[in-house]
Amino acid sequence: MATAIEFNNISKIYRLGLVSTGTLSHDLKRWWTMNILHQEDPYLTIGETNDRSSKGDSDYVWALRDIDFKVEQGDVVGIIGKNGAGKSTLLKILSRVTAPTTGTIRARGRIGSLLEVGTGFHPEMTGRENIYMNGAILGMTKQEITRKLDEIVDFSGCERYIDTPVKRYSSGMMVRLGFAVAAHLDPEILVVDEVLAVGDAEFQKKAIGKMQDVSKGEGRTVLFVSHNMTAVKNLCKRGVLLENGTMADTGNIDYIVETYLNKNKPKLGYDLTQYDSFTGKGILRCGKVEIHSSNEPNGIIVNNKPASVQIEIINEKHATGKLEVALVFRNGEHTYVNYSGNRLTRQQFDIPQVNSFTVEVDYDELPFSPGNYTMGIEIMIDKELVWWGEEVISFHVEEIDYYGTGDQWSKGVMVLKQNWRLL
Repeated sequence: MATAIEFNNISKIYRLGLVSTGTLSHDLKRWWTMNILHQEDPYLTIGETNDRSSKGDSDYVWALRDIDFKVEQGDVVGIIGKNGAGKSTLLKILSRVTAPTTGTIRARGRIGSLLEVGTGFHPEMTGRENIYMNGAILGMTKQEITRKLDEIVDFSGCERYIDTPVKRYSSGMMVRLGFAVAAHLDPEILVVDEVLAVGDAEFQKKAIGKMQDVSKGEGRTVLFVSHNMTAVKNLCKRGVLLENGTMADTGNIDYIVETYLNKNKPKLGYDLTQYDSFTGKGILRCGKVEIHSSNEPNGIIVNNKPASVQIEIINEKHATGKLEVALVFRNGEHTYVNYSGNRLTRQQFDIPQVNSFTVEVDYDELPFSPGNYTMGIEIMIDKELVWWGEEVISFHVEEIDYYGTGDQWSKGVMVLKQNWRLL
């Protein structure tokens, strides 16, 4: 199979807070060294790793460093990584929005890109005019664009506003039209960044279906960046994991997603007394948390047995008012699976005037499929959020062995209670 894209040692360096190197003398030094002496950029040697969580000593950072891989024609490749890992920079280099500091990219065919809301659109032009302009940029004739126009407008769902300047579009409408243009004007390579998250659920489903059609039915190449691991696994065959601007791994998409999730598990603990990553005023805060079912150890849930969660709440400031506590459950792919709280059961409590107290919730069962889960906790006083920790503890759900074979039969997110009978 032919190679569609080759990334050959791609690197990109930026100076923080400034355009260019910041001074005329530095710019002249760079120009003289590279263009007259034909030597390497002198500022490449002082760049630091792009770790956004630490301050560092240099003003120069590597947004990307030595990215080297190939994409075959017809492949759907997911590029994943934390915020600031370099995903968008890599796609902007591929789309020629910016140039690499070192390295080369060879792309065979026209590239349709959707990198940011409104990419390639002129705000004063109508949706129809922008479709023709984007098609012309891709090298298409007016007749070719006209032939595709009705299909693009229908897919975008923006027919009523197609002759309105796009500056009056909402961000969702802009993404709808932008994706429709990028996907329907016959690019050999389709590049899609996280912008699809702006669209509603119906459009996201349509967009992913269109990308599947483009890759499988039409043999075109797709590069897809998203933090939605479910969408990435459903759409992509291969994956590339970026970490602080470097390529940490590449391979089968299931392996890459699992590697990413394992590397980026939240910091979890059952004693949250010293937990300082919460949101809110902290008038009340969490102490020790336990989650278990029957006689299982803390953190182990069996999906057909009753379960309980106990939360110690520290009240050293002796807050008063009506207490609400809520739990947010997510699975191993960070997909939101359940929200529960005493507001939903209409059970209100006055805050006890002691230094600490415990709130407990009992479930008939937690009917989650086997796997790893995390739980977030939010605490409110009189409906005002005072403490919220996202994914602060983890637990594991085990499945009952129905047939004594050790096989896991449950699929999906939930294990439903069932009662079958023969009529």
